Amino acid sequence: MTAQHFSFSRALLCSSFAAALFLAMTGCDGNKSKTVSTPPPAPVETHLHPAKGPHHGDLIELGNEEFHAEMVHDDAAGTVTIYILDSAAKVAVPIDATELVINLKHDGKPEQFKLMPSADIGDPAGKSSRFTLKDADLAAHIEDSAADAKMSVNINGKPYSGAIQHSHDHE
Repeated sequence: MTAQHFSFSRALLCSSFAAALFLAMTGCDGNKSKTVSTPPPAPVETHLHPAKGPHHGDLIELGNEEFHAEMVHDDAAGTVTIYILDSAAKVAVPIDATELVINLKHDGKPEQFKLMPSADIGDPAGKSSRFTLKDADLAAHIEDSAADAKMSVNINGKPYSGAIQHSHDHE
C-alpha cells in the first residue's frame, strides 16, 4: 500500500465518520422532519389544602404554609376560637403556647385580644390545639373589612403570624 493510497483511505474514513456523526446528532432518519406539538403543562396547584378547616372555619396561613390556623367565631355567643392545624390544614397540632394574640382595628383604634389555650379532646397534657376567648367586641368586629385583623402565635419557639381574612358564604 502506498502512502498516497493510505492517505486517501484515511481521509475517506474520517469524512465517513464525520457524516455519520452529523446524521446522529441531527436525528436525520431519511424522512422529512415533523414538528410535534405538545400540550402546555398543567398549572401547578400551590395551595394543597381545603378552602375551609375541619370545623368549617376560615383558614389562616402561618409561615410558608408550615401551619394553618382555623378561625371559628360565634357572634351570638361572643366567642372566637382558633385551632392550630398542620400544613395541609386537616390535622390538629397541639402546641405549648401560653396564648395566641389577635390584633385588629376598631373605629380606627388598635385593639389586642389574647386567646387562651383550651385543650381539645386528644390534646396531650400541657399542650393545646385550640385557643378561645369570649369577648363580644372581638366576635362582632373580627370580620369587619376595616379591622385589618392579624393573629400571632409561637409554635415550637418560632413566631408565626397570619392575616385573618373572613370569607362570607352568600349562597
